[in-house]
Amino acid sequence: MGKVYLTGAGPGDIELLTVKALKAVQKADVIIYDRLANPDILKEAKSGCEFVYVGKEDGRHTLPQDEINETIYQNALKNDIVVRLKGGDPFVFGRGGEEGIYLKERGVEFEIIPGITSAVSVPAYAGIPVTHRGIAVSFKVITGHESPNKPTSQIDWDSLKSDDTIVFLMGLHNLSKISSKLIEIGKPKDYPVAVISKGTLKEQKVVVSTLEHIAKDAKELPTPALIVVGRVVELRDKLDWFNS
Repeated sequence: MGKVYLTGAGPGDIELLTVKALKAVQKADVIIYDRLANPDILKEAKSGCEFVYVGKEDGRHTLPQDEINETIYQNALKNDIVVRLKGGDPFVFGRGGEEGIYLKERGVEFEIIPGITSAVSVPAYAGIPVTHRGIAVSFKVITGHESPNKPTSQIDWDSLKSDDTIVFLMGLHNLSKISSKLIEIGKPKDYPVAVISKGTLKEQKVVVSTLEHIAKDAKELPTPALIVVGRVVELRDKLDWFNS
């Protein structure tokens, strides 16, 4: 039985892949990878390495999560080194916890290789710090895509009334609902918000607007996209290094 490395691929820019993740990729016998992992990372694999794609898109999943778990397990039975390559960080809405528990219950050795999460790196590439002295002393990272099987939202919306930064991952298709809900709990309609599409890549696009208008202004942006809500968005004019 082999060993599985639940590996974060980072936010997109291949140079943001960690050294430890690169070493795991280079020695892997099989790499089971997601849609959001930069495909150029696979070029670093050794000759003969097998690639298994298990990517997920809205409404189109190559495999459901239960089958992905089993795919990782089965590959661990017949390979020495299995790399499960996941966009961002395995434990930030990456289902890495579920995969690790599945392997643990079956006696498979695994290791977590954290990745640079898009929650902080993508705003940074857009010139938006998630915290800034005198503006935001903390930030929250929230899924923008809750399970459709849950009867009610698990998000504590009332806890989002402060001026702390809010980062929504995977929420572009729910942007109208998100902005409306934030206005409903008391945030001003002109509260600053940014949507960052394809962050850290050369195709990166950023739309800065208000809660009232962001759904309309950002409707043409492609996924993957991240939403940043907070006064820190106003710092982009001074900190936008990427476009220069």
